[in-house]
Amino acid sequence: MEYKRLEKQIEFIVEIDKLKQVFRQTILMDGSRKENDAEHSWHAAIMAVLLCEYADFAELDVFRVIRLILVHDLVEIEAGDVYCYDLNANQERVKQHEKDAALRLFNILPENQAREFFNLWEEFEEGATPEACFAIALDRFQPLLHDYHNHGTMWKKHHIKSSQVIVRNRKIADGSTILWEYAKKLIEGSIEQGFLQP
Repeated sequence: MEYKRLEKQIEFIVEIDKLKQVFRQTILMDGSRKENDAEHSWHAAIMAVLLCEYADFAELDVFRVIRLILVHDLVEIEAGDVYCYDLNANQERVKQHEKDAALRLFNILPENQAREFFNLWEEFEEGATPEACFAIALDRFQPLLHDYHNHGTMWKKHHIKSSQVIVRNRKIADGSTILWEYAKKLIEGSIEQGFLQP
């Protein structure tokens, strides 16, 4: 039996183990340490299963949402994580760097899977399909929950204002009106409790 295809897939599986070593600017809810990208992806994927009933779309392919969530952060193995409230980051340069990283990483796979993964990554980035809108909503909602439950540790460290949090997380509404309403309650509660500057 020819193992070429399987060997490429195994090489990719070994490579993406590195995601466990990419640490985000999100602190775990218990405040003990920073979250890694693999934990973020797993958490958001479980959220897709649990919270899909709150999506604003009658027809939603939840399996596709999960695939979008699991694939989109893989590029950070090469591109690294950029703090979402970093106003100094050149967004165009970051996007190009991530696209280049996606091409390098996904091209480890057999050609059809490389194309499939790149297309999923691109779909998430464009945010035009119902599945991408909901995946993005969850991707924004998950760290907001962390920030609320760890009493705004990183917000305080970086002097983040509520207006920045609202602008950053407004895209939640594109995927779920209910989750956006809940997110606004978390933001208001964070201001009231002193986790977040008004």
